Amino acid sequence: MCKFAFHYNIFEMNRSIITVVGKDTVGIIAKVCSYLAEKNINILDITQTIVQGYFNMMMIVDTGNISEGFDMLATDLEELGNGIGVQIKCQREEIFEKMHRI
Repeated sequence: MCKFAFHYNIFEMNRSIITVVGKDTVGIIAKVCSYLAEKNINILDITQTIVQGYFNMMMIVDTGNISEGFDMLATDLEELGNGIGVQIKCQREEIFEKMHRI
């Protein structure tokens, strides 16, 4: 019998938070996820909601395998958002936590 075990060590990951906000249109999730897949970025958690026509998504991703650097990733995502009419922000998890601490 073959057993498969998948284990993610959160201490070995470079986790980042991606937020997407804007007017809801077709294909937002597909375009963001396609970009992340092209860059070998694994989505660890994702949540999205639409409130009165406004789209809001938050993703936790593992950016440990990116080759171009974090700043380029953040810039590319911002430009992708501009192209599809939403605002996309990417922050390192530790920065995001410090900014949202009460």
